[in-house]
Amino acid sequence: MIVTPRRLAPVVAIAALAIAGTALAQSAPMNLAVDTMQRVSVRGSISSVIVANPQIADATVVDANTLFVTGKGYGTTQVTAVDAIGRVLFQNQIVVTGGQSGSVRVWRGAQVTEMACASSCSPSIRSTGEGASATPTP
Repeated sequence: MIVTPRRLAPVVAIAALAIAGTALAQSAPMNLAVDTMQRVSVRGSISSVIVANPQIADATVVDANTLFVTGKGYGTTQVTAVDAIGRVLFQNQIVVTGGQSGSVRVWRGAQVTEMACASSCSPSIRSTGEGASATPTP
C-alpha cells in the first residue's frame, strides 16, 4: 500500500488535535485556595515531581498516574511532573489564594496570627508568629 500525502493528512490532523488538546488543558493556571488540593491524572508513569516554590504549593504522587497538588501559601509557582527519561507529563502554573473560607490575618508589628473564623475566630495552626515572611494582602 502506498501512503500518499492525501491519505496521511487526516492522521496528522488527528494527532495534532490530540497534542493541542493536552497542551490547552494544561495552559490555564490551576487555581487553589490555601489548604485545598486538586487531583491531577497524567498519561504515563510519574517518576519525579518538581515544585518551583514549595512554600506556595506541594505535590504528592499517590500512584504512577495520579498527583495531588496542595495550596500551602499565597502566591504563584509551577509544578512539573516527569517520567523516568525526563519527558514532561504535567506542567502548570499554580496560583494559590486565600479562597472564600473564613480566615483573617491579624498583624501586630512583625507578629502575624492567622485566625480561622466561623461564628467566632480563633488562632489557626497556620499562625506564622514573629518575623513572618508573609506580606499583608489588601
